[in-house]
Amino acid sequence: MKDFISPPALQKGQTIQLISTARKITKEDILIAINIFESWGLKIKIGKNLFNESGQFAGTDEQRTEDLQNALNDPETSAIICARGGYGTIKILDSIDFNQFIKNPKWISGFSDVTALHTHLQKLNIQSIHSTMPICFDTDDAISIESLRKILFNEEIKYYFSPNSLNRTGFCEGIVIGGNLSLLCNVIGTESDINYDGKILFIEDTDEYLYHLDRMWVQLKRAGKLKNIAGLMVGQFSKLQDNGIAFGKTIEEIIFEAVKEYNFPICYNVPIGHSNENVAIPCGRIATLSVQETEVSLIF
Repeated sequence: MKDFISPPALQKGQTIQLISTARKITKEDILIAINIFESWGLKIKIGKNLFNESGQFAGTDEQRTEDLQNALNDPETSAIICARGGYGTIKILDSIDFNQFIKNPKWISGFSDVTALHTHLQKLNIQSIHSTMPICFDTDDAISIESLRKILFNEEIKYYFSPNSLNRTGFCEGIVIGGNLSLLCNVIGTESDINYDGKILFIEDTDEYLYHLDRMWVQLKRAGKLKNIAGLMVGQFSKLQDNGIAFGKTIEEIIFEAVKEYNFPICYNVPIGHSNENVAIPCGRIATLSVQETEVSLIF
């Protein structure tokens, strides 16, 4: 078992580029993030079309494609920071030429809708960062932003999480993959679909109906994605909705039903996802996950 290819660590004085592959954003939305990135000694480059608008999107599909392609190919750009999620990343992936990027990988970070880009990079065996985004910097806990900095600058990553009564104890080692449940299901059967076997999987989601979440967990199971994973980290499932006729199960009960026949370790309520505490995860990197009654650790 080997790590996926890791992009070079950032150095002070290098340039990062801010783009949006999904929803529109304003300059005011990212001012706090720009100040923080500059305090890290980094230079900021703004994607040509970042502040464009086309409906809810940050420009047309063609404009967002142009920004991602330019950032991938730009020799002066050492990392690409997705400014926000929403919806739209999956619409442009098949229009991107990754050949130059494969020859000269660079860190790409983001979460939520950016999950589709993460899985595509995992298909290319290149690491990326599931992390907070500039749109969230004004409400993030310090660990969310600091953990992103640590991965970008190749510092040690160790996490210790509180125990949960629902956890299934155990120990495993594997390459860490995952992201937003809706997007993980959305890429099944596409060029961005990935192999889950032997991997430590983390999953989060937000603003979904309980019955829809149940349907997606069933889809993962029917697609064979769950049966051979090494371990499961259940992130934040926030702002959940229900129908007038209640679904009758909590998100924890939905997940338990989907995985009850397997015996890999599981930890719940991990601070990954749509919450103020959203720790950064280097997708495609080997880690050890230890789920014990008193503590959970994830060590890369």
